[in-house]
Amino acid sequence: MTTIPSRLARPAIMSRSREHQAFRVRELYRDWYRSAPEICALYALNVSPNTVRAAIRQRFEANRHLEDLGAIERQILKGRQTYQETMNAWMQEPHIMGILLKPEVQPERTFMQKFLTSRDEDAAIPAASS
Repeated sequence: MTTIPSRLARPAIMSRSREHQAFRVRELYRDWYRSAPEICALYALNVSPNTVRAAIRQRFEANRHLEDLGAIERQILKGRQTYQETMNAWMQEPHIMGILLKPEVQPERTFMQKFLTSRDEDAAIPAASS
């Protein structure tokens, strides 16, 4: 399939109001939701479009708590960029399976689990830079 990069290109605009921002979020969600069957076919995924749709919804629900207009704007731009890269087939199947379908939350490890793996990155203090 020949990719046409400008096919999905959109100008990077800032939202004028919270209502306009909500409209852009819904528009992005609809684009992702409607393209789930095409994503499954394009990347020959072993999952159904409903699974992809559930993962997309989970990603959008994870950012529902955002209130800062700048943070929401960054998420919209990042989501639009990922959508364009996905639909232009600029990603590989492992990217789709890892980015889209992998759960975002990692289980919290106890001190003993970190100790047994000989790492405690969470408590490491970076060296002073001079």
